[in-house]
Amino acid sequence: MPASAPSAAATPAATDSAEAAVQAISGSAEQDVTFSLELSQDQKDIRDWVHGFAVDVVRPAAHEWDEKEQTPWPIIQEAAKIGLYGFEGMAQFFADPSGLGLPIVNEELFWGDAGIGMSIMGTALAVAAIFGQGSPEQIGEWIPRCFGTVEDVKVAAFCASEPNAGSDISALRTTAKFDEAAGEWVLNGQKAWATNGGISDVHVVIASVDRELHSKGHAAFVVPMSEVKGISEGSKVSKHGLRASHTADVFLDDCRIPAGYVLGGKEKLDERLARVREGKKSNSQAAMQTFESSRPTVGSQALGIARAAYEYALDYAKQREQFGRKIIENQAIAFTLARMKLEIDAARLLVWRASWMGRNGVPFQSAEGSMSKLKSGEVAVWVTERAMQILGGNGYTREFPVERWHRDAKIYDIFEGTAEIQQLVIARAISGMHIK
Repeated sequence: MPASAPSAAATPAATDSAEAAVQAISGSAEQDVTFSLELSQDQKDIRDWVHGFAVDVVRPAAHEWDEKEQTPWPIIQEAAKIGLYGFEGMAQFFADPSGLGLPIVNEELFWGDAGIGMSIMGTALAVAAIFGQGSPEQIGEWIPRCFGTVEDVKVAAFCASEPNAGSDISALRTTAKFDEAAGEWVLNGQKAWATNGGISDVHVVIASVDRELHSKGHAAFVVPMSEVKGISEGSKVSKHGLRASHTADVFLDDCRIPAGYVLGGKEKLDERLARVREGKKSNSQAAMQTFESSRPTVGSQALGIARAAYEYALDYAKQREQFGRKIIENQAIAFTLARMKLEIDAARLLVWRASWMGRNGVPFQSAEGSMSKLKSGEVAVWVTERAMQILGGNGYTREFPVERWHRDAKIYDIFEGTAEIQQLVIARAISGMHIK
């Protein structure tokens, strides 16, 4: 460039543009910000409140109840006493307009312990089904009964899976036939892997009303164990992880319930089935509707486990010495911890996005709910495995909690839609094709 030629930065036009840019930036600082990842003060208060419960009550009891493989009723009651478990508390978490209330609570609770966390939050799946599909009258009647009272705590169960119908929910064989003369539904079948199955007062059961319609012929029914005959607990499942959470089969043998115990009401169900039989589109599929709305929350549970393992491994690496120095001073350890933190934060953003979309009625055009659950489950399994590796032999023993966290994490690759099913859902959404 000739010495006499002015630089581009010094030209009047460039100077004017720069001043305009500065003014625009300065002006934007005074405008209302429409996008923020900053939690509100209420959200921070709830997060800290639940975290305190996890520190003081859940973690000290985690090893004991994992070894017992029993429902920690005293812990659930403690949660009820402070309002963490109950209708009002759950309504508050659900009501958060950002959609982040429930994920924040679940992440902190499951950071404490996943087995105890599931014992406290397992009721939420039945509540979600009632809230999403029930009439206002049904919501008012049944959701409080899912929790019971502080003096007489109850849990609820959502019963969808069966021995031969896990990922393929359309293959379920439990039936619901309407007895016109008695004005009752008659349910028959077997449910498997039901969280709180058989120990609950309220069971929400997915059954087929018309098998020829496959999953579009399903409906959700409220079956109160204290009121009806023909429902019983089968074998309790001895599990690899989440051992403080009760899981069992549920049997329905000519179980009779009143006509009004179908969620949404019989009239609405009859209208929906008539539309399907006429070849018209129906957006309501009882089991999948509940699963889709719950997937981000399930993802947040996996995040809590992953975060617990990462934080423990980080503290361990900063204290443990080998060959005369802290093991975190080795790049292999430090880089692994960096990657663990990165993956957890990335998964949380997917959970928060899907939670916000679900709460605000934004359609999941690319299966964003499934994305959040898939990523979080994979991250939890990977992070807990890396944490065990960082602890070495200590990580493999029950004297250290990472072994339990690793066992707890694996189910998040499996239940409420396996990793393979989540990928299938995402692939169908992005392609617009029915990929098999």
